Amino acid sequence: MSFIQYEVQGAVAVLTIDRPKALNALNSAVLEELDATVSAIDLEAVRCLVITGSGEKSFVAGADIGEMSTLTKAEGEAFGKKGNDVFRKIETLPIPVIAAVNGFALGGGNELAMSCDIRICSDNAVFGQPEVGLGITPGFGGTQRLARLVSPGMAKQLIYTARNIKADEALRIGLVNAVYPQEELMPAALKMAAGIAKNAPIAVRACKKAINEGLEKGMDDALVLEEGLFGSCFETHDQVEGMGCFMSREKPKPKPVFTNN
Repeated sequence: MSFIQYEVQGAVAVLTIDRPKALNALNSAVLEELDATVSAIDLEAVRCLVITGSGEKSFVAGADIGEMSTLTKAEGEAFGKKGNDVFRKIETLPIPVIAAVNGFALGGGNELAMSCDIRICSDNAVFGQPEVGLGITPGFGGTQRLARLVSPGMAKQLIYTARNIKADEALRIGLVNAVYPQEELMPAALKMAAGIAKNAPIAVRACKKAINEGLEKGMDDALVLEEGLFGSCFETHDQVEGMGCFMSREKPKPKPVFTNN
């Protein structure tokens, strides 16, 4: 890989977009490598993924404007689909994904962060969807995920004005969960990921599925989804071990790798 670094620390994987001279901007090559890396994650061993950017200035500064500037209508639509397919793959990964936003998260960078389950950022982070200032719309899910995350009215304001916001405002509107000094961001992300990885993996994955898919349903159907996933946890090693140890006050002995039972 030329633009992606990937390492596994125990049950936690860290994926770093590594194109610092271009502030980690997303071109076709980066998207293809990101897709390949996410597709190759060992879901039997990895229980949580952290995504961040290389360097101290930028998470992802956006899609590569130099590449986009000459696209035809058909090519523009295809480029949007390429980004959307990758980000949807991240969003629907069975395991939780944390975005550790370490600087600029503009355009495609904000859209990448929003495809993750949890967003935390450094105090120098800047978020925005500046596309209308360039004569285009957000193309990698920005019009859809931002409205779902912060409210339709706030999303429209940010997208229509193309205004960037700093970390404190992103926290206030609910775009991020927490803000840290820059040097504390990755330790905080890894600590959160390790805390998630300690919990029963079948249950964690079921919770992600219930929340993500339930948000797309009416309440009655969403509750039926939850009931099925709740039931699916019973008779698994983690449920038997976890409840048995709770009652006996012993520490659970989790399986070393994820299994379906």
